[in-house]
Amino acid sequence: MGKTWRAMGMSFLVLVLIGLIACVSCQSDGDDSSAKVFDDNFQIMWAQDHFRTSENGQVWHLVLDEKSGSGFKSKNRYRFGWFSMKLKLVPGDSAGVVTAYYMSSDTDMNRDELDFEFLGNRSGQPYGLQTNIYSNGVGGREQRHILWFDPTTEFHTYSILWNAHQIVFFVDQVPLRVHRHTKATRDVFPRKQGMYMFSSIWNGDNWATRGGLEKTNWEAAPFVSSYKKFHGLGCKWEDENTTQSSCAHSNNASARHWWDKPVAWTLTKKQREYYRWVNSKYLTYDYCHDQPRYPNKPVECSVAPWD
Repeated sequence: MGKTWRAMGMSFLVLVLIGLIACVSCQSDGDDSSAKVFDDNFQIMWAQDHFRTSENGQVWHLVLDEKSGSGFKSKNRYRFGWFSMKLKLVPGDSAGVVTAYYMSSDTDMNRDELDFEFLGNRSGQPYGLQTNIYSNGVGGREQRHILWFDPTTEFHTYSILWNAHQIVFFVDQVPLRVHRHTKATRDVFPRKQGMYMFSSIWNGDNWATRGGLEKTNWEAAPFVSSYKKFHGLGCKWEDENTTQSSCAHSNNASARHWWDKPVAWTLTKKQREYYRWVNSKYLTYDYCHDQPRYPNKPVECSVAPWD
């Protein structure tokens, strides 16, 4: 896998670095938190006593025990951009524990949402990752993958690319899911609402591990997920009058808004190779292939991940 990872990283890493370097030097539209503390970008949603930070404020921890979980939310909303965070997941016997990392409009009936949900496991079993997409309040678009590494021993980067052409979920530099905006999918593509970034840890043992057969082992508590290096490179959403064009036409837009340049409108050749690789080996469930659940295939399931 060493040669594979090196080859994979070259084309996409250059693209990512352009955006990150530009954001460090000019912060008006995006936040680079690699050198900031938690409070600069986030606020605790509940259970302050289940949130911890490292001494320098660079690493953040959410804790779950029998009393409570915890969660945080970004102070800003965004409409389109590149959003990434490094996570290290709950180690050991984590069956039933869900660590959620997601974007959401935080509206009730018509919410838009882009989900990473990490599903805990019994010791020695692989971690599951579920992604989901809500558009105008409708979800049910689950895909599940088995992670091809141990996400509890080191930090890995989980990212969402969101522009007017596509939504891509990345694990490190691997694109494992693409949701395209086409004429056929315009009604199921989130694009009209700004979204906050969230993360939380909670007990999901009624469904998370083997469909709820494996229950949370509270003797193994507390369960801790860890975070660092949030990058939010995007257009800050103020209200419904916030447009992509006004954001992209700001100073130095060509550098800061690489995520909406043609190179980010579709996967590169190398990214397509790794998309095929990860989905041929590690995809375990795709709602598009669940005929009993969806006798009539959802419209987006007939759209290829690229032209």
